[in-house]
Amino acid sequence: MIGRTRRPVAAVDQTVYAAAMTETLIRRARPEDALALTEVGRRTFVETFVEGFAIPYPEADLRAFFAKSFDIETTRTRLGDPTEAWWVGERDGQIVAFANAGPNGLPHPEAKPSHAELRRLYVSKAAQGLGFGTRLFDIALDWMQTNGDGPLWIGVWSGNLKAQRLYAAYGFEKAGEYQYPVGDWLDDEFILRRS
Repeated sequence: MIGRTRRPVAAVDQTVYAAAMTETLIRRARPEDALALTEVGRRTFVETFVEGFAIPYPEADLRAFFAKSFDIETTRTRLGDPTEAWWVGERDGQIVAFANAGPNGLPHPEAKPSHAELRRLYVSKAAQGLGFGTRLFDIALDWMQTNGDGPLWIGVWSGNLKAQRLYAAYGFEKAGEYQYPVGDWLDDEFILRRS
């Protein structure tokens, strides 16, 4: 090859190839997702609140909370509830994030069950920074606006400033406080509302 030099493969080419190998997807949850949702929910709760925020939940309280909130049969039943909506975030075919919205159940004097509540927005540690949280939140907000007849509601742990900043950027304001049970342990939570 006279007059031509062979160009080395640039690192950028390898980065593009690696990025193409990672596929992300947001979709509605299906009944067969119950086990994965239970596992991701438990893992993300531990990653966020036990490891991340170092909340010293007693082991018995965590077990009771998981048995109530992240039990496969409970999750399967809730997935089949027509008043609730669930979405999952997948990375390379594995569920790594999810959001759940439904009728409001927060203890506020102006809250009604006909209003919509974001019940959970969980992104596993391995999937943070990939945009799942914002994408799931946008989808859940659209659903909440369509399926509620009043303000939108969110309960958030009082120490989770990152989540509070996200919700504030979408117009949610603090409307009250309550205690969220994790077994017998009570977390201080804020009630957020957007009219």
